[in-house]
This record gives sequence, C-alpha cells and structure tokens, in this order.
Amino acid sequence: MPPKVKVSREEILQAATALVRKSGADALGARTLASALNCSTQPIFSNFETMEDLRIAVVAEAERICGAYMQAEIGQGKFPAYKASGMAYIRFAGEEKELFKLLYMRDRTDEIVPESSALGDRMEFLVQQNTGLDEQESKLFHLEMWAFVHGIAVMNATRFVELDGALISRMLTDAYLGLRKQYGKD
Repeated sequence: MPPKVKVSREEILQAATALVRKSGADALGARTLASALNCSTQPIFSNFETMEDLRIAVVAEAERICGAYMQAEIGQGKFPAYKASGMAYIRFAGEEKELFKLLYMRDRTDEIVPESSALGDRMEFLVQQNTGLDEQESKLFHLEMWAFVHGIAVMNATRFVELDGALISRMLTDAYLGLRKQYGKD
C-alpha cells in the first residue's frame, strides 16, 4: 500500500488561495483543490472540517494580503497614511482582482465570516486626527470617502477602466479636499 500523502494545513491554504487568485472563488472545491495538491480530498478534510471552514481561512488570508498592501504603501511614506491606504486598496483591486472580489464583491446575505472593523476604526481615527471632526462626523466622512475609493477599486478589479497611479492620486486628493470643504474644515 502506498504511503499517504502528507499535506499540511498551510500548504492547503496556500493552494486554495492560489486557486482563488487564478480562477475566482467559485473555483474553490475539494476535488479541484485536491487535484492542484496532487492528493486525495482526505488531507483537506483532515485539516479543515468543512469547505466553508477552508473558505473562511482563504478570506482571512486574502485580508492578510490586502493588509500587507496597505502596510507597504503606508511604509513607503509617499502619501499620508489615510491616502496611502486608499491607494493600496485600489492597487490591491487591480493586482489581486479575484482576492479583491472575494473580500469586497461577494454576496453577504447570511454571511458567517467574522470580519474585523479594526481597519475602519483606524481610518476613522486618522480622519478625526487630520480634520478635527468629531467621532460621528469622522465616521460619515470616512464612509463617503471609502465609497469613492471602493468605486475606483471596483472599476479596476472588473477592468471597467484602468487609471494610472498619478490620476488616482489626484482623484483621491480632490475627493478628500472636497469633503473637507463640505465639512467646513478648509
């Protein structure tokens, strides 16, 4: 009898993430993944109780990757942290289209994936620090700004339009300054 193929949880997660990157979230299935790993489905279900558990782990990995984009952009110091996070979000959408779609363009009806609001809280805090707005106004300001950034990111992810970094930077600055003016924070 041939020895069982030993595949680690991390190898399964990386292969699943690669599969989603290449073919989209709908391609993530036990048999497809087992084929990519050159093993049976047994190691998958030995490491993940269900395919939903694996999907949740892939979402967490995609969030980690998106966070790395933001940290790298902020770390470059080219833009203030708030703008850098928007630039990174848009770049992530363009470079990691399927992971972006998994994170930000999925149907959330009956969603069971736990998601952190820590990033949103941090962005609202940056708005509050940079503008002097109170907590409630900062939340609304960030929501309005994020809706604008998300629209550009979706256009990037779906290839509706591809904008260069300089134009995106200008658009984000214009939107930010426009909101500051709207809130009386010129």
